[in-house]
Amino acid sequence: QFQLVQSGGGEVQPGGSLTLSCQTSGSPPDFHPRGWFRQAPGKEREGVAAISADGRTHYVESVKGRFTISRDSVKNTVYLLMTGLKPEDTGVYYCGASTIIRRSYLESREYSSWGQGTQVTVST
Repeated sequence: QFQLVQSGGGEVQPGGSLTLSCQTSGSPPDFHPRGWFRQAPGKEREGVAAISADGRTHYVESVKGRFTISRDSVKNTVYLLMTGLKPEDTGVYYCGASTIIRRSYLESREYSSWGQGTQVTVST
């Protein structure tokens, strides 16, 4: 079975940028949906961004214009470029893999496999 291995994250000041990556290992490259989710302390996991099999992207309203999801199919890796970071973006970020989306690309229940998570902290 494949694994999702995340890298990136860290601490930045408000307005800073970070890039997260999520590599799928243990299987041939695929074009199945991938998503980025985050969980802040005391809150439920929230869908942030997703990319469909045909490359269409989806974002939660609060990150539109600031975050960009992309994929490199050859490397079997998805990325999340985050700019203009705000303190409310703080949380543990997870990448997820799905086979088919039935309801919403930003619902965590649509995803069956997850990366290990990485901390993103935005503060002064």
